[in-house]
Amino acid sequence: MKVELFPPDPETEPRHWVRHDQAFAMMLRPGSIEWGTKRSALETFDYTPGDLALCDRHVGEWVGLVNVTHLQLGISDAALMACSDGAYGEVELHASRKFADPRLSAMVAAAHAEMVAGFPSGRLFLDSLEQAMAVTLVNGHAVRHRPLQFSRGGLNSARLRRIKELVDAKMEGDLSLEEMAQSVGLSTAHFARMFRKSTGGTPHQFVLRQRLERAKGMLRAPDARVLDVALACGFKTQQHFAQVFRGVWGVSPTEYRQELVGSEATGASEARSEDTRLQVISG
Repeated sequence: MKVELFPPDPETEPRHWVRHDQAFAMMLRPGSIEWGTKRSALETFDYTPGDLALCDRHVGEWVGLVNVTHLQLGISDAALMACSDGAYGEVELHASRKFADPRLSAMVAAAHAEMVAGFPSGRLFLDSLEQAMAVTLVNGHAVRHRPLQFSRGGLNSARLRRIKELVDAKMEGDLSLEEMAQSVGLSTAHFARMFRKSTGGTPHQFVLRQRLERAKGMLRAPDARVLDVALACGFKTQQHFAQVFRGVWGVSPTEYRQELVGSEATGASEARSEDTRLQVISG
């Protein structure tokens, strides 16, 4: 999925665009855009933050007077086709120069926040967002709509074990939704649905939990630096690691280690006291 930020355009003359990928945009600040299939007949649309626009593909459009900051996202054909079970070949969506969809806006806002932070969550997070956006777009904006088919049951134990082994093997690197799906021989959309049925959460949540579980184990080593633990568990920065760790466990990695050291010291002291009492009794 492509995520691009576009500030107001200083070019005043209308320009001709032809998009061959499926793209849509969310407005981040109030403003307006002129659209039209003819340069001589442009229509002005006024936008507020959160408004969406779904672009035509393979159709030339004239665009001018872009004085609004917006985030543009490109959704791959593979994601759209996976959500429609490949029924349409190239999935065709209804273009709309202005519409509202709170669920879609919330997902775009999450992509924007991830971009502002420097994409710390990795490729899998964006893949999961793209898949969720594709489902929403196909359900609500497909020209020839076909309801999504949901499978009964979830992944069997062998497939779940294979996924866990893959996550463990690629803990330090970036892992994509497509790679996880391919490892068990499923399409990305089918895999995401089956995985949620099996675990109650998304693949991204599962990977995050596995990374944090490994981090807790590594933090038990007294000489392990927090930064080294963060990188070894697939986090790009120590700050992002600390933020996610606190969000799940309620304490920072440093605080967790301090509590661990304190409890171990207390346990050692109690053990020595017990040894002393045994010596007195035996003596």
